[in-house]
Amino acid sequence: MYGMNVHRAVIEAKESYSGVTLHYVNSEYDRGPTIMQTKVKVMPDDTPEDLAKRVQNAEKIQLIEALKSLIKYS
Repeated sequence: MYGMNVHRAVIEAKESYSGVTLHYVNSEYDRGPTIMQTKVKVMPDDTPEDLAKRVQNAEKIQLIEALKSLIKYS
């Protein structure tokens, strides 16, 4: 599942959190070892679009933090 379908499913399941996972790529889709995860709170009145915006913002922040870590430890 991907895109807006994920956000819609999270809201329909009445989850408290969604999130972002950055992982290494391997031969299986979304199965590589996890590098970093970030929780994103699901608000009571969220639409899939609202949640998508917050998740996308978290993705950008997470990617910058992961790159900083790689630079720092390389």
